[in-house]
Amino acid sequence: MGPIRVSLRCNERICYRIGGQGLAGRCAGRDVLEAGCGEGYGADLIANEARRVIGLDYDESAVEHVRSRYPRVEMRYGNLAELPVPDGDVDVVVNFQVIEHLWDQGQFVTECFRVLRPGGALLVSTPTRITFSPGRDTPINPFHTRELNAAELTELLTAAGFSVEAMLGVFHGSRLIELDARHGGSIIDAQIARAVADAPWPDDLLADVASVATSDFDLIEAADRNINDSLDLVAIAVRP
Repeated sequence: MGPIRVSLRCNERICYRIGGQGLAGRCAGRDVLEAGCGEGYGADLIANEARRVIGLDYDESAVEHVRSRYPRVEMRYGNLAELPVPDGDVDVVVNFQVIEHLWDQGQFVTECFRVLRPGGALLVSTPTRITFSPGRDTPINPFHTRELNAAELTELLTAAGFSVEAMLGVFHGSRLIELDARHGGSIIDAQIARAVADAPWPDDLLADVASVATSDFDLIEAADRNINDSLDLVAIAVRP
């Protein structure tokens, strides 16, 4: 579970700073679908700004949890390969740290295109393949079916008919760079090594991971840095 703790921190930052304009700006007064909403915390945050929020997950226990805990979210059970949403029903589809778990990513993106209104946006984030599974054809993470680099994510989106408005990367900020150095070059690799070996975490690693905050990450546009060096990719894709 160690590596997931850092990934969740990244995900929080993405939710609040997506595309530089902020998630709230994209969703304010709009109909929003969060495809693969999990526990529902993010969908409930979106409900602070959106006109309507539909949550979707394939885990029945997650669906029941969201329905009981977050009444503002219109929760549905369904497969992301066949979204239980009518054509052109929403303005925004949010998909954070989920697409790498899907067996048919192209079908999912095509479904997102279908349910969006013209001018609607798909906001998607995913771990960067070159960072998390360097030199490999298959992901290190056994729960990932396919990881993507920036070019592959762009191709996936444009093949479904989307126009990619922005491609950004989540990077370690200055404090996390210091923590990387403290843990042999990468605090993430330090966690992965212990998880793979089923070894206990030393106290200093536990403390440093627990201290990580969203302010420790930078969200940077592809033109300003090598995006394939990022931890996560963040794409904003628009349906023409």
